[in-house]
Amino acid sequence: MYRDRAYRSPAGLVGGVLLLGLFGWLGGDAVVSGEGRTPWLALASMLVAVPLVVAFSVRPAVFANDDRLRVRNPFRVIELPWASVVSLRSGYTNEVIDESGAKYQLWAIPVSLRGRKKAARHQAREAHRAAKAGGGGRTAPDGRPVRAETDQVMADLRELCEARAKAAGSQGEPSVRWAWEIVGPAVAGAVLLLVLIAVG
Repeated sequence: MYRDRAYRSPAGLVGGVLLLGLFGWLGGDAVVSGEGRTPWLALASMLVAVPLVVAFSVRPAVFANDDRLRVRNPFRVIELPWASVVSLRSGYTNEVIDESGAKYQLWAIPVSLRGRKKAARHQAREAHRAAKAGGGGRTAPDGRPVRAETDQVMADLRELCEARAKAAGSQGEPSVRWAWEIVGPAVAGAVLLLVLIAVG
């Protein structure tokens, strides 16, 4: 058994860190320099905004090992033993479907239509070269089809699922839990913000 492979969206991480820095700068300035209710409004707003930014940018991740797939989405954590996974599907979003028919979007592995178009152009060029040379070929140098990065990740996860679905360690029921560490502060901040606005 190998350690978890972790999959994240680099663009989401960078965007999230930049937004958190911006909120920290503007919110911190309002708390320190603001007058009257301004510091309290700034604190309440940050209490709402920061967990939401973390939830949708920094938090999402997919972890895979020999036994299970763990999906950390903005507000939930889903653990799926490989035996419970029916399908890993790619369309306009990437999602996993369990044996009960429940669908879970993989926020950390977003579909890149631009990446697919780039891979298709690359395949077309290679096919044209191969046709001129008298051979076939729409594969990468390692022999695998050329795919967009996230499509390749999904293909790797499908292979792992197929290889491990019948293993003893991969049996069990899916589990889903709410991310109260995100939901709690965001709800508390929203309530505080509404109270401050109402009494103002």
